[in-house]
Amino acid sequence: MNKINLETLQSHIWESANILRGSIDSSDYKSYIFGLFFLKRLSDVFDEEAERLLKEGKSNRIALEDPDEHEFFVPPQAHWKHLTSLTKNLGDAINKANDALEEHNRVLEGVLSAIDFNDKERLPDATFSKLIAHFSKIRLRNEDLTEPDILGRAYEYLIAQFADDAGKKGGEFYTPKEVVSLLVEILDPQKGMNVCDPACGSGGMLVQTVYHLKSLKQNPKDVTLHGQEKNIGTWAICKMNMLLHGISGFRIEKGDTIKEPKLLQKDRLINYDIVIANPPFSLKNWGIEFAQSDPFGRFRYGLPPKGYGDLAFVQHMIATLKSAGRAGVVLPHGILFRGGAEDRIRQAILEEDLLEAVIGLPSNLFYGSTIPACLFILNKQKPSARKGKVFFLYGAKDFEQLKNQNKLRP
Repeated sequence: MNKINLETLQSHIWESANILRGSIDSSDYKSYIFGLFFLKRLSDVFDEEAERLLKEGKSNRIALEDPDEHEFFVPPQAHWKHLTSLTKNLGDAINKANDALEEHNRVLEGVLSAIDFNDKERLPDATFSKLIAHFSKIRLRNEDLTEPDILGRAYEYLIAQFADDAGKKGGEFYTPKEVVSLLVEILDPQKGMNVCDPACGSGGMLVQTVYHLKSLKQNPKDVTLHGQEKNIGTWAICKMNMLLHGISGFRIEKGDTIKEPKLLQKDRLINYDIVIANPPFSLKNWGIEFAQSDPFGRFRYGLPPKGYGDLAFVQHMIATLKSAGRAGVVLPHGILFRGGAEDRIRQAILEEDLLEAVIGLPSNLFYGSTIPACLFILNKQKPSARKGKVFFLYGAKDFEQLKNQNKLRP
């Protein structure tokens, strides 16, 4: 069997979108496609491990029924072979397969069941039969892949493609890779650090942190990665994304970071070396009523206006930094100029000398938003040469013009 390269894999998964066209909204493709892709991958690796165990002389019972012998245990009712044998009630069968996988693998708890496949009006058996037949054409064992990280890279590519296809909704779960790379390179995470994204979407910032450590020839397992995401479907995709990249030991919580921060230890906010985020631009109803009596004291610089949540996220990030911690956050340009409460919060942050740099970005970089954005770089322990100063860089003209949006040049 020929090994699968990245281009082949990307093309195959993208073709599965054609099977769904006309049945459901394009912004929903990703959940169903990624869910089935993940299911097929787990089954194929389970078979690969079982065959190895049998060759090593282990019994059928140990090779096929012992969860301790497998990275992910796949019971018979969750196996891809079982799904290919069915012709009716396929959506329900996929739901049951996902439930069984979660039951046997704690790390998957809530991830697969976040997607409901049992919607016969929009997704009849015929559609699922085509999808299952399509994914059955490729095998996703480790031995079949040209490089170990190919699944994660294909996944990232598709997340970007679906963000483009989903238009405005795409911005809710995906930050353009060039912006993510820029932020991560500026913050320069190192081994031994703990890193958090409090609005993590599909996990691009955390995955890029791992790539950054690899580029420095450091062990990517020697970093602690935490995140929180409000949208349950996006939270599930984030966890699948991390697992497909082979990242372990991460902690991704689901919930509203401002109204209910979940990254706690002994009822206190966990503090991080690096906090990195692209929170939703100018979020309405961000939770001012919760912030007025915040038990964590995050909003000591002042309460942002009810209709603009940007500086609520910035203050949360500052509150979760260690004494020498640094943060990078993507914000709409208006945050630099708006008056009232936001003016006072900006002044307080400057007076504490926390703002190290402001970088102006081009307009039309982000899915669903044409407005220009900027990066805030915050540092609780500025080098002495930078104390009392803020570095401004106007990068709004540095871009490549694509068909529908702009792209940041290297």
